[in-house]
Amino acid sequence: MAITKAIIVHGAGGSPQENWFPWLKAELEKLKLTVIVPQFPSGERHSLSDWMYEFSRWKNAVDEQTMMIGHSVGPAFILNFLERSGTGIAAAFLVAPFVGKLGIERFDLANATFTEHQFNWARIKEHCRTFFVYSSDNDPYVPIEKGEFLSAKLDARFKLVRGAGHFNAEAGYTRFPMLLDDVKALVFSAS
Repeated sequence: MAITKAIIVHGAGGSPQENWFPWLKAELEKLKLTVIVPQFPSGERHSLSDWMYEFSRWKNAVDEQTMMIGHSVGPAFILNFLERSGTGIAAAFLVAPFVGKLGIERFDLANATFTEHQFNWARIKEHCRTFFVYSSDNDPYVPIEKGEFLSAKLDARFKLVRGAGHFNAEAGYTRFPMLLDDVKALVFSAS
């Protein structure tokens, strides 16, 4: 089944205009995909329930021709969506992903509603055909083990990227060619 849509989910306190998101959106639009990059709440409204509420306006756009791409806490949002959804998607690309605590108190407090519960891995996998996980060997926030754990739970294609930091602009990530190549390969194989 062809992939026709992409949803890009930024991280905590993030925005659709940062990091590699605008570049990826433009590249995916060149492939004739419909690309949605929601602005999720931050600050006091940074909670899973507030993000789910915000995402409800796009929920009906999600179907088996959709891929979701998330960064940092974005992958945890995607996993929660898949766990609660009755809809399946084609693929999920999880960049600097984690569940559970990071051991950094301010982040652990902010992200608890997204990451600290027992995920139903079987249900999540029922709602997504293919998973990709990207971890960096020098991420200052998310240890490699977090990506390896998710990769094992999801039977994902795991990619360890050397020197990528947190895959953000601060680490030089205003473009992400490896991710684009993987997306293209999947899009072209599905069409």
